[in-house]
Amino acid sequence: MSLQSTDPIADLLTRIRNAVAVGKSEITVPSSKMKQMILSQLKRYNYIAGYKIENSKPQAKLLVKINNDGDVCNINEIVRISKPGRRMYAKSDEIPTVMNGRGLVLISTSKGIMSGKEAKTKSLGGELLLKVY
Repeated sequence: MSLQSTDPIADLLTRIRNAVAVGKSEITVPSSKMKQMILSQLKRYNYIAGYKIENSKPQAKLLVKINNDGDVCNINEIVRISKPGRRMYAKSDEIPTVMNGRGLVLISTSKGIMSGKEAKTKSLGGELLLKVY
C-alpha cells in the first residue's frame, strides 16, 4: 500500500483541517520543498505555531505544530484553490481578497510563494494555491 497522494498540497491542507477539527496540536506529514514554503508562509502570518523537519528514511517528515497547548487555533477554514484537474491563475490585479482582507491567499509566483497582498505590491501574478482565514 502506497501513501502517495496525487495532490500533496491538498493532502497537507486536509491533514491540517482534520487536526483542527478534532483539536490536535501537532501533525506529521511527508516533507517537500513546496510544503516547507507553504508552512513558512502560514507561520509568518501566525496561522500555525511552527514546523520542523525530521530527517528519516526513506523520506524526511515535517512535524507541524498547529497551535500551542491551551491556545485556540487561528485557522477557521483552509481550502485549496488550484487543483490538479483545474489550475487557477490570476494576474496581479485579479488576485482575490479573503474575508475582506482578514484572510490570506497564497500564490505561487516566479519569485516564490507569497501572500496575495505581497504579490499585488510587487505586481506579480501566478497560480492561486490556497486560501485561509
